[in-house]
Amino acid sequence: MSLKSESKTVDDVDNVELLLGNTRYELMPFESFDEEIAHLPDGATIAITTSPQLGIDRTVEKTEMAAERGYEVVPHIAARYVEGQEHLEEIARRLTEAGITDIFVPGGDREEPAGEFESAYDLLTALDRTEYEFEEVGITGYPEGHAFLDDETLRESMVRKEPYATYIVTQLCYDPETVLEWISDVRDRGVDLPVEVGIPGVMKYQRLLEISQKVGVGDSIQFLKKTTGILGFIRQLIGSRGTYKPDKLIDGLAPYVANEAYDIRGVHIYAFNQTADLESWRLERLER
Repeated sequence: MSLKSESKTVDDVDNVELLLGNTRYELMPFESFDEEIAHLPDGATIAITTSPQLGIDRTVEKTEMAAERGYEVVPHIAARYVEGQEHLEEIARRLTEAGITDIFVPGGDREEPAGEFESAYDLLTALDRTEYEFEEVGITGYPEGHAFLDDETLRESMVRKEPYATYIVTQLCYDPETVLEWISDVRDRGVDLPVEVGIPGVMKYQRLLEISQKVGVGDSIQFLKKTTGILGFIRQLIGSRGTYKPDKLIDGLAPYVANEAYDIRGVHIYAFNQTADLESWRLERLER
């Protein structure tokens, strides 16, 4: 089914405001984290990843700190980094005490799980058996597929996870057409959760390399490699003379934001801890 024909008369300017006014900033819990959040608006929504180098406890620590400073925080509780039921309950307790009401549950990139949770579904069902509840629970969507899982496996996984979730965050994608087609496919399969579209932020190529060098293999490069659109990103980055800005993505998504069939509720910006440039660009777009 194609939904796109239903969305031709939408006010794109207003929809850009809806997209960029409802922004979630994803950051990595590195040393620069405290400095990076200072560039964001008061009360901004910050998603904090689970780093292969630093582990999930660092994510929880930074979540507690950012929540104390008044930010709305969405920690990534990556299943393969949680050591077991007791560890999960300890994480859930600390998050609840910090006032966290929204969590994001990916499977995680760790080759061998730290405990009994092989997948996001395993952790979601385990969390459901605890005394802890969160108002919002996000799961992952893959518009461009996954490096290690076929499309049918991804579709089946989403259907299994849907009853435990309240929204979907898509992995990084550089092509709005691909995102829109993927949402149409998801809706055809009966999944009606709202979607937060994952887009890259403003990225300076040199800065991305510096971050990668600081963290060894590089969480940033590892993340980019998971998307089949990495070559397209590199072409865009080179073509932009070293600085990527997601204007084309925002412009491509804007006409479909108010269409209830898509149910796009905002953008989830993968900032790669480059928030100063990102926020300058966002404010400039909102002023146009």
